Amino acid sequence: MTGALLVLAAALLLWPGSAARRSQRRGSVSAPRDTASGLSSRVPLPVVAAVGATAVTGLLSTPLVAVLAGGCAALTARAELRRRAGVREEARLAALGEALTALGAELRSGRSLDEATRAAVGACADEGSGRALARAVRSPEDGTGGVPTDELGQALGRVAAAARLSARTGCSLAAVVGAVEDDLRARSRQRLELRSATAGSRASAALLAGLPVLGLVMGGGVGADPWRVLTTTATGQVLLVAGVGLEVAGLAWSARLVSRAVR
Repeated sequence: MTGALLVLAAALLLWPGSAARRSQRRGSVSAPRDTASGLSSRVPLPVVAAVGATAVTGLLSTPLVAVLAGGCAALTARAELRRRAGVREEARLAALGEALTALGAELRSGRSLDEATRAAVGACADEGSGRALARAVRSPEDGTGGVPTDELGQALGRVAAAARLSARTGCSLAAVVGAVEDDLRARSRQRLELRSATAGSRASAALLAGLPVLGLVMGGGVGADPWRVLTTTATGQVLLVAGVGLEVAGLAWSARLVSRAVR
């Protein structure tokens, strides 16, 4: 089991992050990718984690334990990918907020819409969000296709609607841009407050998830050898599968409750 966890941790740490993907999209010059990098770009991380954990655990324990370890590794990798996606979404929203700040300031200073848009795109830390904002302002009739998140799409949709109204009537776009920026920042503060409020629940779920492992360690310490019972006897194997299933279901349920509270 220790070997499986080590393999999973190494896969999560070495898997290409958002910075590498942005570098590839921008076409930056880099060293040629090796076989491992090419494989990581084609094979999903949960598959790599499951195969690695199954292979390592199969050498250390029974086939049943190897299958269970592979499944748990795949679920853990999937949760890690979701966490990374959430971090990227927060970064895009923060970058859009900064771009809207720059756009509103430039418009209020009397700059033309095209000049203000160029300045806002330059101030946006996320290239994709900057391009989407430029499309929403310069071509509002085309919509905001290709927007990476629903919340980002709603914000850019409001900017596009304001740009259409400004083009037809000549009204100022700066006020609407400021309102969209304020809304994004208010939503971000609300999410941070909700995460702080649910931090105790997440910590409790993690603690409860580790109690079965603690029980195995304590049982081995007193000479009961529960691991041998769980892996070599028919009754123990049934209990092991049931326990792992209940553990996964409990963690998934807790995560779902917390995610629904944070939304």
